[in-house]
Amino acid sequence: MENTYSKVQELLHQKADYQARLNLIPYEGTPEIKDRDGQKYLYMRKRVGSRVTSTYVDSYTDELYQLLLRNSKEARELRKQLRKVERELATLGYEETKLSPRVMLNLDFARANMKANIYDQAVLEGVATTFPQTEDIIDNGIVSGVKATDVQKILNLKHAWEFILDKDVLSYGTDYHILCHIAKLVNEGFYSDGGRIRGVPVTIGGTSYIPPLPIESIVKENIDAIIHESVDAVDTAIALCLYCMKTQIFNDGNKRASVIFANRYMITKGQGLLVIPQEHVPEFKRLLVAYYEDRDNGEIAEFMRTLCWRTF
Repeated sequence: MENTYSKVQELLHQKADYQARLNLIPYEGTPEIKDRDGQKYLYMRKRVGSRVTSTYVDSYTDELYQLLLRNSKEARELRKQLRKVERELATLGYEETKLSPRVMLNLDFARANMKANIYDQAVLEGVATTFPQTEDIIDNGIVSGVKATDVQKILNLKHAWEFILDKDVLSYGTDYHILCHIAKLVNEGFYSDGGRIRGVPVTIGGTSYIPPLPIESIVKENIDAIIHESVDAVDTAIALCLYCMKTQIFNDGNKRASVIFANRYMITKGQGLLVIPQEHVPEFKRLLVAYYEDRDNGEIAEFMRTLCWRTF
């Protein structure tokens, strides 16, 4: 039974990951070239039900055409992998869990606010993009005048949010393995295995606190203890977020992974979102340093509950 559960969990991770990657591809279908008045234009052709539609993309260039061909090939491969995973899940007897109406509303609320949430997280990470630039990166994958590393961070945030907003991912419990997969996504392109527990010492700028090396079994126990503590869901999410930040479980991306992990828990409980608003980032960082150095008397938790909790 345990082996079956672990396999189902692994397959659900893969399914959500493939679906998130598919959602990152801006145009669906097969690229086609149309001539009009001596000019070439690119369209994407796809079948919707019994109809074939063509969506205009842009004027023809070899570079754009090759990009669309690669996207089309990648989308076909992702759909193939999704079908394979779904067949394996069916073989194992997995049936999709129906989410409650409240959780479905929370899911819609999170999707509607995803761009704003990613922008606020980018500000927390020191990414120097405006909201319009962040929106362009999320929609199109590129924007002029922004460092490639900042673009990658924003796309990784989108990928991680897409992952936690998958219904299959929301249908089972919050645990250490979910956190590791989120960390892997936010660190994609920076570390070969960004979801692996940290095995080297790290320091944190602006504080004397030096986090000890994390031990996987203890991290798992502490996360489980926080989840099963008899407090309301918002306090649990805040505790998860702060614990994971302070422990510095991964080599990098701990704040990003912690916020998204806490939000996944919030959504599964239908309690809204936890987002550090960009205008309050300096105060949050000041309180976080005090929390790291054990000078906190509950101020940061109260700050997050009062200023970071978004309800619907």
